[in-house]
Amino acid sequence: MSVTLYGSGQTVLQVVSSVYSTQTTTTANSATSTGLTATITPQSTNSKILVICSNQIRTASGTWGGFFLYRGGSSIYQIYSGFGYAGNNVYTNQLAFNYLDSPSTTSSVTYSLYFLSANTGLAVTAQQDNFGAVITLLEISGS
Repeated sequence: MSVTLYGSGQTVLQVVSSVYSTQTTTTANSATSTGLTATITPQSTNSKILVICSNQIRTASGTWGGFFLYRGGSSIYQIYSGFGYAGNNVYTNQLAFNYLDSPSTTSSVTYSLYFLSANTGLAVTAQQDNFGAVITLLEISGS
């Protein structure tokens, strides 16, 4: 089954979704996997992949989290969230983003969410309190 996107002439060819709910924390200033990942095999090299991601995060006071969408082993999108600079507070935020990718392949493609702490030693947490993070991949026909 495919769904035509209103007014665009493009079609959603397939949808893959993954949920990961194990709380993961880093204090490192280098990209570390959150554990959230999904794999899709595009039907055409002209297809686009719309990545939709949602994750409950927490940052310690004095740091912020850097989040990175990886395709395979390379970062393709970055977002920074959870600025924790007031007193001894921790900050809980809902990280949510969309990214439209053009992988230009019919081989399987894996998308993963990575993160880091801007200040080494201060904690950034993904899937806070084991809240289910979601990554959804939509293959959209090329134009």
